[in-house]
Amino acid sequence: MGMEEGSFPCDGEAQAAQLPSQAFDRKQQRGGWITFPFIAGSFPCDGEAQAAQLPSQAFDRKQQRGGWITFPFIAATMAGLTLAAGGWVNNFIVFMIGEFNVKSIEAAQLWNVVNGCTSMFPVVGAIVADSFLGNFTVICISSLFSLLGIILLLLCSTIDSLRPPPCDQNGPTSCITASRLQLSILYLAITLATIGLGGTRFTIGALGADQFDDPRHQGSFFNWYLFTLYTASAISATAVVYVEDNVSWGWGFGICAAANVVGLAIFVSGSRFYRPVKPKGSPFTGLARVVVAAVQKRNVVVSSKSEDYYNRADNGGVNLVAATPTGAFKFLNRAALLTEGDTKPDGSIAKLWKLCTLQQVEDLKILIRISPLWSTGILLSTPLAVQMSLATLQAITMNRHIGPHFKIPAGSMLVFIMVSCCIAIIFIERFFFPMWQKVTGRFPPPLQRVGIGHVLCALSMVVSAIVESKRLEKAHNIGVSACTEKYGDSNGGYDDSDSVLPEHGCGGDSPERDELVAGQYK
Repeated sequence: MGMEEGSFPCDGEAQAAQLPSQAFDRKQQRGGWITFPFIAGSFPCDGEAQAAQLPSQAFDRKQQRGGWITFPFIAATMAGLTLAAGGWVNNFIVFMIGEFNVKSIEAAQLWNVVNGCTSMFPVVGAIVADSFLGNFTVICISSLFSLLGIILLLLCSTIDSLRPPPCDQNGPTSCITASRLQLSILYLAITLATIGLGGTRFTIGALGADQFDDPRHQGSFFNWYLFTLYTASAISATAVVYVEDNVSWGWGFGICAAANVVGLAIFVSGSRFYRPVKPKGSPFTGLARVVVAAVQKRNVVVSSKSEDYYNRADNGGVNLVAATPTGAFKFLNRAALLTEGDTKPDGSIAKLWKLCTLQQVEDLKILIRISPLWSTGILLSTPLAVQMSLATLQAITMNRHIGPHFKIPAGSMLVFIMVSCCIAIIFIERFFFPMWQKVTGRFPPPLQRVGIGHVLCALSMVVSAIVESKRLEKAHNIGVSACTEKYGDSNGGYDDSDSVLPEHGCGGDSPERDELVAGQYK
């Protein structure tokens, strides 16, 4: 067969020798039972086995992300960041008055500005997250801003050159105001910390809701999310504030910084479990497009025919609105009115700021209809903000001792507001509304609930005004007697707040007099 003696080919080689015209590929002889010991030694998990059984289908691990496995990371992040923010927000007025020698009224005004910014920045953070960066990136960046701000507050409280010297209790005119450099560093710290708080407060909740598909699971998540939020807020308003008042501001802000670092680290460590959600654009952009498109088509005649309007969803889905726009706010209907050049040959929108969907037009109309309702929340938030700052100012001059060795920190008074809110919710839901239903025969609708809330808010302001008037009267008497006792009455016993020892700064509403009044309860 053309082979040398002494060579005994195997069957495959013999066949190859017998068929010289056919190309022999050794790879075709591989496989069989000889491979079983090697395969049997490896047992893939279910997901890998499914991927091996379906080689033609792309196995995307990202589809397996999300769910309740992400909740411990989100809850721990929320707890850490809330603890960090509450440590400086709740005791902010006391810090400004005690460490930077700021007048009480100025400290309250600055706190109101901070409180307003922390309510507005979440809107900005939501727009940036939905339109550009996504929730995960916004939370990471905001957490870093918060950490930088708290670190600057820590430096301001521990480095003597970054804050003015403390007031000398032996003389009422010895308080030195902070320099421009000191105030600049302080305001920079407050700005960074406020941006961080606004960018994380509710963005974390949005990211957590994206991890669930079932609305019931989303509702359960928000219940535990709010529970974590309020629990961390209560701890920061009690334990952290107590450390700041009774140990040192450095230790208090150090705890806040550590909580921020731990929260951010836990959040990043859970990134492999989060379900990624790409930015889909802010809904505010669509609402703005409606206004711009309606203005551009202000001279176009409004039609009553359904075929004259663009009733196609942006994502290709089915619209949930009628084929023709509603009669309310007819001027806005022009935004969805089809004109020449508004659409491409495939039916999509050619110019986004000249044509909108009918769904976007109706969404803006709904927002306009409910604007009187949500705008009343602005008026409702104003007295609440005043009460919160006033509660701290009142607490500074109160006798807050419980027993001979324990004194409630002034910044912890905000806890009583949260506790009273919880008690009020239980009372209203379990007792007031059921009694209302028995008397009237029906459960109070949402608008009546809002009205009842406004009435109670007005009554609370009346009570606050009465309490504050009594407090001011008491402070007036104590302040005059304190000045007279300390410096003597140079006016022959004439007891008037505007004329008592003006050379010592004890007249009127001077900070020196406030210091003496507060000193009665230290």
